[in-house]
Amino acid sequence: MKKYSVGIDLGGTKILTALVNKETGEVLATVKKKTKKDKGPKNIVRKMIESIEELFDETNIPQDEISSIGIGAAGQIDRENGIIIGAPNLDCYDLNIKEHISSRFSIPVYLGNDVEIAAMGEMAFGAAKGCDDFVCVFVGTGVGSAIVKNGSIITGATGTAGEIGHIIVDLNGRPCACGAHGCLEAYASRSAIEKRIEGALKKGRHSVILDYLESGKSITSGMIRKSIEREDELVTACVDEASEYLSGGIASIINFINPKLVVLGGGLIDAVDYFYKNTVRKARAKSLPVPASKIEFKKAALGDFSGVIGAAFLECRKL
Repeated sequence: MKKYSVGIDLGGTKILTALVNKETGEVLATVKKKTKKDKGPKNIVRKMIESIEELFDETNIPQDEISSIGIGAAGQIDRENGIIIGAPNLDCYDLNIKEHISSRFSIPVYLGNDVEIAAMGEMAFGAAKGCDDFVCVFVGTGVGSAIVKNGSIITGATGTAGEIGHIIVDLNGRPCACGAHGCLEAYASRSAIEKRIEGALKKGRHSVILDYLESGKSITSGMIRKSIEREDELVTACVDEASEYLSGGIASIINFINPKLVVLGGGLIDAVDYFYKNTVRKARAKSLPVPASKIEFKKAALGDFSGVIGAAFLECRKL
């Protein structure tokens, strides 16, 4: 059995590609590139192919020792045919990733949702190891989740189960990248927090986050953390609002699915402990008393690597 796989985490901000030892979960080498979705899907595919080639050049492991290339992408996925059906945060629609990558490498290619692969990584070697009944929620450019039952990802009738980011939290609310209004993602993602802060700054509100912002650059999770540490009123209020909405969404999932464990991850959760702790406290308070008394929360343990490790196991689908 071939013990190496390539795992790719294709996100709205970055493409992380890694060579993974499937026996140990060790990430042997990585290549990171900016997604730059504004340059179009063809550019994203080109960057992915370049990343894989760079990985092979760096590690000198022959391609015939690689069992698969696994890719996790944000959005709705056709797993069987390897197509990104719709990914607003990538600006990709009906993109046949499998076809493009397979035409360049003679290695089996598998595609999954980005939080699905993160859940698989956390189940194999991270916070959910030993647990076969949990929900994984990741907060970054968007808000995504995956549902695990009896050790398998629940994908639903159309393969789109777990889209917690598109639960409607306000019927006449903010527009979402998916085309709907009032989605959780429009209130609780890092992107939503950025928009709230930027809107307030344009109206003349003061914030210490200006000490970290460079012209033309985006607000990062690190900037948000530093501003909260300095007790900035504007940033703290925007993060509190996002936590309020996210905790409500998680409480709804706890009441509906009744998992043993909720694993929280993503750039905002990793960087801003204030946001993580507030969300956990509020989610438990908003849940029904019985599941609230039993539910366990954990931070994702693999950090940036949860996605690439999980992607390496996409050929297995079940751990």
